[in-house]
Amino acid sequence: MSLALLCPGQGAQHPAMFDRVRGIAAARAVLDAAGDVLGRDVFAAAAADDRFDNTQAQPLLCAASIAQWHVLRDALPSPIVLAGYSIGELAAHAIAGSFDASTCLSLSAQRARLMDAASPAGAGMQAILGLDRQTLQPLCDTYGAHVAIANGADHFIVGSTQQALNALTAAAHAQGAEVRPLPVHVPAHTPLLSAAVAPFAAALQATTLHAPRLPLLAGIDARPVRDTTTTVHTLSAQLAQTIEWAQVMRQAFERGARVFLQLGPGNALARMIAPAYPCCEVRAIEEFQSLDGAAAWVRSALQRLQ
Repeated sequence: MSLALLCPGQGAQHPAMFDRVRGIAAARAVLDAAGDVLGRDVFAAAAADDRFDNTQAQPLLCAASIAQWHVLRDALPSPIVLAGYSIGELAAHAIAGSFDASTCLSLSAQRARLMDAASPAGAGMQAILGLDRQTLQPLCDTYGAHVAIANGADHFIVGSTQQALNALTAAAHAQGAEVRPLPVHVPAHTPLLSAAVAPFAAALQATTLHAPRLPLLAGIDARPVRDTTTTVHTLSAQLAQTIEWAQVMRQAFERGARVFLQLGPGNALARMIAPAYPCCEVRAIEEFQSLDGAAAWVRSALQRLQ
């Protein structure tokens, strides 16, 4: 029974998201590299009103997860599995050793620009809860929306133009669903971003890549990523293809993960996993006052489950 590390996607950025690594030497290089990519100090970027814009959000999220890992890695056992949610998958690859932190941050900025360029105007994403996939998919087909992320049996993220999302919202409400708009302004992980796939694959191929040194699961199919060819394919394909997050978590569990720690801001991934796997210990970094507290919890949780 072992540790799984999770890197989150967009939506939970906030002004204090780097407070736990502020002033810690092990995180300094990551924060400086992020500042170079963002064109301003990460603390200022996290506090700015545009922190939800793609070009700001994606480097911020990668920097948060990687910086926390740089501080924690000597205090934790090696994870049995890594997984990342949307942009979090890029951060997970940096943690796994596919590329260094600086390369990850540069790639995150390129990814954001390519997604913005490929996105139709007035697009976005929303969560739909309370409908199963067999019910939701025909509604998406009818109104021109797409399932972007499958989080659970009745929890999905969909993306499209705002006009299509508005029509889908009305239809989903009529079926008894709950709909929550998300602070994301591109239809990520849908065919509407297909124009971004080849350019991002080229960007990945132009970097120095290594086979992941830690076990890592791809978001599009929950399969292990073991070589650079698969890294390029899965990280680029996910821009326009559904992320099967529920399958990723099932695979992590089946591979022996029983302690899950979410890095980065927020606790959305932890909140999804905890009720689905009540036999596991699940927490997020932001539930602790310090990274030392998070590390101590991981060690005690692993002992409890021996």
